[in-house]
Amino acid sequence: MKTTEQKAKEIAKLMEDGKGKDVSLIDISGLNSWTDYFVIVTINSSIQWEGMLKDIKDYIKENDLEIHLTNKKSPDGDDWNLIDLGAIVVHLMTEQAREFYDLEKLCHAGKILSINE
Repeated sequence: MKTTEQKAKEIAKLMEDGKGKDVSLIDISGLNSWTDYFVIVTINSSIQWEGMLKDIKDYIKENDLEIHLTNKKSPDGDDWNLIDLGAIVVHLMTEQAREFYDLEKLCHAGKILSINE
């Protein structure tokens, strides 16, 4: 059975394969009690977001995960989309939103993991 870390790495790699830019995987398990990993991805459009969401849904069906919540963090929904998989939270963000919210800096105490190990 795959560990949560392995699943997080596979999701991050899936986002990278889907042409997401600057994919980051951060282990934040020691910083909070509500999730273990952030996958942060820069996207270019709502069409790309839809494709990535489809890829995530296909992945979760095969890997014993479920979506707890999807949330759009802007009125038009194109700036920041959050997909909560419980122990893994995926953030699909435009370049502008990613610069503004700077989640990597917010999670500076977390451990950045390599996707390709």
